[in-house]
Amino acid sequence: MDGDRIIVKKILLMGNPNNGKSVVFNRLTGADVIISNYPGTTVDFTQGKMRIDEEDMMVMDVPGTYSLDAGDKAERVAVKMLKDGDIVVNVVDATNLEKSLNLTVQLLKKKTPMIIALNFWDETKHKGIAIDFQKLEEILGVPCIPICAVTGEGIKKLTERLKEAKISKFSYEDKEKWHVIGDIIGQVQKLSHRHHTFMERLGDISTIPLFGIPLALVILFFTFKIIRFIGEGLIGYVFEPVFEKLWSPLLLKFSAVLGSDGLIHDVLIGKLIEGKIDYGQSFGLLTTGLFVPIGAVLPYVFAFYIILSVLEDCGYLPRLAVLVDGLMHRLGIHGLAIIPMMLGLGCNVPGILSTRILATRRERFIAATLLSIAVPCAALQAMVVGLMGKHMVFGLSVVYGTLFVVWVVLGILMDRLVSGTSPEIFIEIPPYRRPYLTDLLKKIWIRMKWFIKEAIPFVLLGVFIVNILYTLGIIQFVGKYTAPVVSGIFGLPKEAIGALLVGFLRKDVAVGMLAPLALNLKQLIIASVVLTMYFPCIATFSILIKELGFVDMLKASAIMIASALIVGGMLNLIL
Repeated sequence: MDGDRIIVKKILLMGNPNNGKSVVFNRLTGADVIISNYPGTTVDFTQGKMRIDEEDMMVMDVPGTYSLDAGDKAERVAVKMLKDGDIVVNVVDATNLEKSLNLTVQLLKKKTPMIIALNFWDETKHKGIAIDFQKLEEILGVPCIPICAVTGEGIKKLTERLKEAKISKFSYEDKEKWHVIGDIIGQVQKLSHRHHTFMERLGDISTIPLFGIPLALVILFFTFKIIRFIGEGLIGYVFEPVFEKLWSPLLLKFSAVLGSDGLIHDVLIGKLIEGKIDYGQSFGLLTTGLFVPIGAVLPYVFAFYIILSVLEDCGYLPRLAVLVDGLMHRLGIHGLAIIPMMLGLGCNVPGILSTRILATRRERFIAATLLSIAVPCAALQAMVVGLMGKHMVFGLSVVYGTLFVVWVVLGILMDRLVSGTSPEIFIEIPPYRRPYLTDLLKKIWIRMKWFIKEAIPFVLLGVFIVNILYTLGIIQFVGKYTAPVVSGIFGLPKEAIGALLVGFLRKDVAVGMLAPLALNLKQLIIASVVLTMYFPCIATFSILIKELGFVDMLKASAIMIASALIVGGMLNLIL
C-alpha cells in the first residue's frame, strides 16, 4: 500500500513457444482475461489477475521466445515487457531441458526476481528422463518447482513459492553459454533407454511429405465435415429460429412505428420483402446487420475455434506448418500462414484476424489478400455445392482447381512484387498430447470473446455504410454500369448483377440468388469463381480495413478486382 494506491505486482510468464506456458497461465488466472496488442505492434499477449495472501497480482502471458536476442517481433516485445515485470515465472519444458535453459540463463542475467516452473514433469518419466530439480535450484540460485500444468500438479506449490522468487547470483561469460548449459545438464539430468511410443512415431511421420500429406488431407476432410455439421446445426436449430421467431416480430412492430418506409426505416430495418423481414435481403442495420455477424458468421467461427484449439493443443498445427513451409515460402509467407488459411475456410473474418501471427507487414498483406481472393468460407462452399447439383464432381473440381491455381500464381507474383521481407520463423514441434478439456474450453471462450470484441463492431459499421449506399441508390448505380462486364467478360445473364451486388454483403446468399436463373454448367462455374474472388463480404472487408489500414486495403481490393476480371474472362473463353 502506497498512501491510498494499491500496488499490483506484475508476474511475467516467460518461456519457449509450445511449452505449456498458456496452460500455466490459465491455471493461475480466472476466466476474466484480456487479449491485448503490445503498444505499437500487432503482437498479442494475454493478461489476467490472481490473488495470493490478500494481494492482487497481474499475470501476463508474454509471447513465446527462444532467446532475448530480439531477433523477431515477438522476441522484441518479450524483452520490452521484461523491463516492467516484478517477478518472472520461467516456464521450462522439462522434457527438453537443454533447449529451455538457453532462455533461462539469459533471464537470470537480467536480475529480475525469478522462479522456474519445470513443466511436463509427468512426461519425463515416460521418456526416461530423471532431473534433480533440487540440484538445479542450488546451481541457478532460484526456486525450481516441478509441475504438470495440464493436470494441475505442482501449481499450488508454485503459487506458494512465488514470494520466494529472487534475483540470482548465477553468472557466465556469453561466449561460454552453451558450455555452461552443458555442464548444468551433466549435473542434474540422467537419461535411460526406452522404446518410442505410437504417438511419438506418429509425430515423426507427420512432417514427412510421403505420409504427412495424406494424413493432413484426412484431418482437413474431417475438420471441415465437423465444422459444417456444427456451424449449420447452430444456424438451423438455434440462431435462425431465434431471429425468425423472437427478433422478427419485435422488428416488425418497430417497423410499423417508423411507418414502414423512409430513410431511418431503411437504415435500421431495411426493405420489407412481401411485408416480411428477409435477413438475406432486407439490408437493415438491425436485421441483416445483426444476422450476418451473429447468425451467419459466429456459428462457423465457434465451430472452427473448437477444431483449431483441439489441433493446437494436441500438437498437430506446428507439424502442419512445417509440412507446408516449402510451398508457403514460394508465396512470400511462412508455413505458419496455413493457420489463417484454415480459419478462412471456416470464415474469412477470423482468418484475417489471425494473420497477426506472421512477423512482418508484408507477410500479413500477402496472406490476407490471398485469403480474401482464393479461400471460400464454409457458408459459401455449402451453397456452391448445392448450386452445382448433378454437375457436382466436375463443377467443384474446376472451381476448387481454379481457386488453388489462383492462390499459387498470385502468391508467387506478390512475392516478387510486394516490397519488404519475409523472415524465417523458427518453431518448436511439441510431442503429441491429449488436449485438456478445461483448458480447451477456456481457450475457446477467450477466443470467442476476442472475436466478438474485435470483429462484430466493425462488421456492423460496414453493414451500416453499405445500407446508406444502398438507400441512396449508389450501389444500384454501380450495378447499372457494370452490366457490360458481367455479360460481356463473364458471359453471365444481366440478372446475375443482383447476385454479385448482394455478394458484397453475404456471399452464400448471393450464390443462392443464382439458383433461379437456370445457369448452364459453364456459367455456374464462372459465377462461383468470380463471387469468391471479386471482393470479400462486408464482414471480411471491414476487418481488412482494421488489420491492413485503408491504403493497403485499397491495394488488396485492386488485386481482387483485377484477378476476378482476368480469371472470369479466361474461364469464359476456355470452358
